Amino acid sequence: MSVIHRYITASFLKYFCFVLILVVGIYLSVDFIDRIEDFIESGRPAGSVVLYFLLKIPQILSQITPLAVLLAVLIIFGLMNKNNEIIALKSGGISVFYLLAPVAVLGVIFSVALFVFSEVVVPISAAKALHIEENKTGDALAVSSREKNIWIRQRGSIVNVKYYHPSEAVLRGVSLYFFDSDFNLLRRLDAESAGYRQGRWVLSDCMEQRFAKDATAGQDRAAHTRYYDNKAVSIDLKPSDFKQVARQSVEMSFTALWEYIKEIEAEGYDATKYRVDLYAKTAFPAVCLIMSLMGAGLALRGSAGEGMAASFAYAIVTAFVYWSVYSFCLSLGYGGVLPAWLAAWSANILFGFGVGLLLLNLEPKLSV
Repeated sequence: MSVIHRYITASFLKYFCFVLILVVGIYLSVDFIDRIEDFIESGRPAGSVVLYFLLKIPQILSQITPLAVLLAVLIIFGLMNKNNEIIALKSGGISVFYLLAPVAVLGVIFSVALFVFSEVVVPISAAKALHIEENKTGDALAVSSREKNIWIRQRGSIVNVKYYHPSEAVLRGVSLYFFDSDFNLLRRLDAESAGYRQGRWVLSDCMEQRFAKDATAGQDRAAHTRYYDNKAVSIDLKPSDFKQVARQSVEMSFTALWEYIKEIEAEGYDATKYRVDLYAKTAFPAVCLIMSLMGAGLALRGSAGEGMAASFAYAIVTAFVYWSVYSFCLSLGYGGVLPAWLAAWSANILFGFGVGLLLLNLEPKLSV
């Protein structure tokens, strides 16, 4: 490794760590202010609150690593440009691709590292953090399964949902069981699906069974059966409750999510959202490489008078535009407008073309 490459690599790692610590601190501070009141009102112990925020750090790191990469590269080349080091290299006949070599290698390394980190560490910490968050009110729902079926036990009733569609807030394969104080089954409702409308759940293709209270052992307790195209029921559950207990993509590794998709699709349910999230697990880490090259291109094309403030402005604008495009494309994928793989990779493809054009236009400026 040449002296220039060692210098760029060492500077990158130094500024990357600095930016990462700074952004994580800001992120945790904002999240702390936003959530601490709920934790205090619920009477959660201080140790549980501290553990929650510690468990959030891996997920935060996975989200802001591309931004830290972008900022680190912008700072390195921005300072080199300001100190006229770029001019000196230009006069020595240094090619832009020579300067970009360590940046590209670091981008690839961080992309691979982010994917591995997101596979190994993030699902475990995210699952534990979500568990603490679910129980922050001290009155958590009793959940017996979060895999293929969701079971929620409340006072006097049990709700079973085979599949919850998060993007549409629709329940599939719904069974409701209502009991008396002695835990005798009084009523059972089975429905193909259920949607939340005006504060109530509306069951579609519903069968209702009412059971006699005075039935003795050995007798058929089904007193009456009726069928409904649509039937509204009042249960103390909202879509957010099902979203809270349904298994989330962030809790699963790539292989676990792949198996989960196969299971729910084998039962005939729509797994579009999970499939988009599956491809996003490979697409998002790759942005480290894109951001590293884009940061270098933006910094190298700037004038020597541009300082740290300009670098931060470039980074914020670039990150905001990328995240907006990325989120918009994912939304199109969730809605079925784009194929799952294209929805996850569209932002990377668009920004990849932009980076290519940016770098190609730099070569004449840095060649002798």
